[in-house]
Amino acid sequence: MRLGIFGGSFDPVHLGHLLLAECCREQRRLDEVWFMPAALPPHKLKATLAADSARVEMLRLAIGGDTSYSISTLEIDRGGVSYTVDTLASLRRQRPDDRLFLLLGADSLADLPTWREPGRICELATPIVVARAGAMAPDFGMLAPFISPERLVEIQGHQVEMPAVDLRASEIRRRVGAGLSIRFRTPRAVEMYIATGGLYRVAGAR
Repeated sequence: MRLGIFGGSFDPVHLGHLLLAECCREQRRLDEVWFMPAALPPHKLKATLAADSARVEMLRLAIGGDTSYSISTLEIDRGGVSYTVDTLASLRRQRPDDRLFLLLGADSLADLPTWREPGRICELATPIVVARAGAMAPDFGMLAPFISPERLVEIQGHQVEMPAVDLRASEIRRRVGAGLSIRFRTPRAVEMYIATGGLYRVAGAR
């Protein structure tokens, strides 16, 4: 199986996440994409996330039963800080015959050298880097110190294109807190879940 792993906070999942996953699935011919919500992202140690159960449920609603997509709670079940290298190593042990791909936006690629064991990450899974239309081309050169020239060329060959979609989970949370609409920014079912559950509402807001 060609299995794509898409990690993140997904707090909340939005249409940009879904489009990125679909572009990777289609262009790189992935059999499945697994959304992997983090227990505690290393770059957000001071952040307060929505409950694990809420983030998982929003992903379930967003996927809507599409069998090309699944949700893995591996990082949530493991608890603690969610390091990608640990997750990929665990998946490699569980699924030795599958080929793993790691879905990354260009901004995540820029941060990858600061992640734990970036070279091993690139050994355990092939990064699929997504370039958004109109944005600067991803800089793959930053991976050169960690991998062989041959592996670098291979990773460059897995770049994916997607339309320009300027959506951020932080902006969706801000809009909810300000009482503004988030329609067409996240799936309708997720929008209704957020409203019904009172997620991201500012204390005292009506």
